[in-house]
Amino acid sequence: MTGLALTRRGFLGAAAGSALLASGRLVEAAEGVTIGMIYVGSKDDFGWNQSHAVGARALKALPGVTVLEEERVPETDAVTKTMASMIKIDGAKLLFPTSFGYFDPFMIDAARANPDVEFRHPTSLWDKSKHPMNLGGYFCYLDQAHYVNGIAAGLSTKADKIGFVAAKPIALVLRNINAFTLGVKQVNPKASVHLVMTGDWSLPVREAEATNALIDSGCDVIACHVDSPKICVQIAEVRGVKTCGHNADLSSLAPKGFITGAELKWGTVYTQYAALIAKGQALPNVNDGGYDNDMVQSSPFGAGATEGAKAAATKAIVAVKGGAPIFIGPLKDNRGNQVIAGTLGLYDPALWKTDFLIEGVVGSIT
Repeated sequence: MTGLALTRRGFLGAAAGSALLASGRLVEAAEGVTIGMIYVGSKDDFGWNQSHAVGARALKALPGVTVLEEERVPETDAVTKTMASMIKIDGAKLLFPTSFGYFDPFMIDAARANPDVEFRHPTSLWDKSKHPMNLGGYFCYLDQAHYVNGIAAGLSTKADKIGFVAAKPIALVLRNINAFTLGVKQVNPKASVHLVMTGDWSLPVREAEATNALIDSGCDVIACHVDSPKICVQIAEVRGVKTCGHNADLSSLAPKGFITGAELKWGTVYTQYAALIAKGQALPNVNDGGYDNDMVQSSPFGAGATEGAKAAATKAIVAVKGGAPIFIGPLKDNRGNQVIAGTLGLYDPALWKTDFLIEGVVGSIT
């Protein structure tokens, strides 16, 4: 069994091992290292989970490495049971539970209970002052690519009314919505971004309802931040509306209306970790980046992108890759309150505390 068809049960009895130096401590076992990947949804969801599953191939290619995978694990104590099983039954020494809600308290507790196992989570939530040293984070700053999406969308809309379907009003999601909106407003001040929150990472029925409602209200471009944008993109394509992608390459789902998309490049992270493991070197507690570190990319332009959109988006990618900021203050939220006084750099920690919707977004957090 290879590729995305791999399942965790298929790896029962795999040996754990090889010298893995992590967080400054040497973890030793027999012959190879066993690594666990945990997904909240399906590995072929055209979204968040698939982006991680594709990235995990870099680990599978490393001699002596066994990769365990388990999908559709809820953000409950179910993930605690999965982690415990991978550690105690399969001998995993490095775990990548990949959904936001896995971190606190589940991964924190598991790291404290298993000091000889390394845990890494795809956010920058790890805090040296309060979290175990065998825990850490890695993150692809997708707000950079959503900003580019917004520029392309703002120059591809005719109605000046763009819809955005989002999952949860957490900082990670809100900064993507805000970055997208800033991109839109930069090139098309008349345009507005109309937001619908679904309430969870994967609610296909609600996502379909939200997409249809936004289109019915006059939106002629749909963007999103949900685990699997497949439903949103497919509905928009059928209804003759343009789309921007999220997480993975969705261009094949919308040959007529796809503009571009914001793609995660977890493969860059996993390749780095694979190289460190092979050399017996330490895994970082924090590992993040955007265009500059080849950790995000924009999907190829589709038929929905205008020539002006292509030119402006391409220029923006070069600028952001070179360090040009996105959040240039002063900025107000969509209730008229100043929320950013000065300019924030691309990796400013303040962005992790985003609890507002930027001016130009029609909608609310609640």
